[in-house]
Amino acid sequence: MTLTAARTRRWTCSEFNRLASLGFFRRQRVELIGGRIVQMAPQLNLHSVVIGLAERASGAAFGPKFWFRPQLPLHLGKWSEPEPDIAVVPGDPRDYLATGHPRTALLIIEVSDTTLRYDRRTKAGLYAKRGIADYWIINLIDRQVEVHRDPIRDPSHLFRHRYSSIAILKAGETIQPLSAKTAVSVSDLLP
Repeated sequence: MTLTAARTRRWTCSEFNRLASLGFFRRQRVELIGGRIVQMAPQLNLHSVVIGLAERASGAAFGPKFWFRPQLPLHLGKWSEPEPDIAVVPGDPRDYLATGHPRTALLIIEVSDTTLRYDRRTKAGLYAKRGIADYWIINLIDRQVEVHRDPIRDPSHLFRHRYSSIAILKAGETIQPLSAKTAVSVSDLLP
């Protein structure tokens, strides 16, 4: 008798979207990360409030020629369609009618408490791999914003990429988004 290791099946974005269109994920919050279907944490009030604060603050920093996508998919290659809490993309929603979900973002913001480790490791590796230059984690546990920049290849990390620069900012400090003209107050992002 020969023992073989159990294997898991990776899903492509097109397969994932087909399952969704058939109603497979009805009343479930899921996203596709590295070919794996991941259940997302429930939306608690604090999380929702901070997403609203982040959307308002990023809108003020970037202005009207950008789309501030709350919890909507980004198509990040064949195997991943995450739904970040906020993704800032250039243009108007109508600009994406023919092309589908945006394939990159100028800024991604994740609001994190129960998913902090996942956002720091898995999501950061994925976003770094896709060249997202500006990734922020609003860390509700420590009441700070973690600014991840300068994505680099690193085979020892998940998705073989990581951010080489991570700054921790507290209330009273400001952050300058890489692609915006106006800085954001950390206090405006925290509840």
